[in-house]
Amino acid sequence: MNRNFNEWLATFRDSINRYDYYTDFAKVYENASKLKVQIYILNSLVCSENIEQEFEKLLTEYPECLKAVPILLAVRQSELFCRDDNGEFIYNFDEPNQSVEQYKYFMRKTGLFDLLQKHIISNLYDYVTGVEVGLDSNGRKNRGGHQMENLVEKFLIAAGVEYFKEKYDHEVEKMFGLDLSAITANRTSTKRFDFVVKTANKVLGIETNFYTSGGSKLNETARSYKTIALESKNIDSFEFVWITDGKGWKSTRKNLKETFLVLPTLYNIRDLENGIFSELFKVK
Repeated sequence: MNRNFNEWLATFRDSINRYDYYTDFAKVYENASKLKVQIYILNSLVCSENIEQEFEKLLTEYPECLKAVPILLAVRQSELFCRDDNGEFIYNFDEPNQSVEQYKYFMRKTGLFDLLQKHIISNLYDYVTGVEVGLDSNGRKNRGGHQMENLVEKFLIAAGVEYFKEKYDHEVEKMFGLDLSAITANRTSTKRFDFVVKTANKVLGIETNFYTSGGSKLNETARSYKTIALESKNIDSFEFVWITDGKGWKSTRKNLKETFLVLPTLYNIRDLENGIFSELFKVK
């Protein structure tokens, strides 16, 4: 089947983001809840007129409240390093290693006393929940990658084929008696496939990705997959499949086109919707 690269590229999607992509609220609530007791203890300092004295009293009676201090700075580590003209200190908030005076110094210099005392916030637990929402944005990259994998998996399920997730080359070799050394530089490197599909007469190694923006990574990916496409042609009973999409490719199309010309099993989401798996897996 002859395909036109420009026509194929024109069907690429701008985004595949689902509603749960932006913030994982279940994770946010879970993380905030882990320190709920310690947070509520520190919450007694909100609007305190004698905050340093009350903080000292809290540390004497409830030293475990220190565990909630790092998250107030949007930090997950339990050990924090700080320096100024008065010296360098490592503060441990799980197992206190500094004097009460030194922890008071930390709270003062980082601005946490000011935050609490001047009523910039009214409820520390709500504040921490907001901090967790902000920190969760770091997880979007991983969720973005999994979105494409999840989408492809739905089409695999609909195709009714046997498939395996996240398998390394040596695992595929052992499972199906193949020699994949050609695509791992004689086993000097490793290759992990997002999916491996077993059909009646061959094994398919499938890679999936989606790019919303361009950059050098896309060019490196296209060149790498072009090499795999060429090397895998000499492997009996094995076929390499690449499923990609995203508007990021439209600004870095050159290397993608080179791979398109040598890899007939390079597909996008539109191809999946048009039933390419039925043809590829010979499902009737």
